[in-house]
Amino acid sequence: MKQFQCPVRDENGMHARPAGALSNLAKQFSSEVRVRCGQRDANAKRLISLMSLGAKAGEVLEFEIVGEDEEAASDAILKLLAQNDGERASEGRV
Repeated sequence: MKQFQCPVRDENGMHARPAGALSNLAKQFSSEVRVRCGQRDANAKRLISLMSLGAKAGEVLEFEIVGEDEEAASDAILKLLAQNDGERASEGRV
């Protein structure tokens, strides 16, 4: 099992574009990818589930990845999150 946290830095919260990118990435792995925000929990492979978290700027997302390719899934998701932070930084929106 791999676990990590990531704050929502986008001023618009987790909207459709980042949620879609996360969902599409999670679908590439056989591992179960769960995301928690407060008391809400979502299957990261389902866009509507991620959107139902209602994650706002400043809230912390908690990731839990379980399965045979959990290491690769964790690495890929962390890379996506870091890449998105870099894009926001270049736009002055961190």
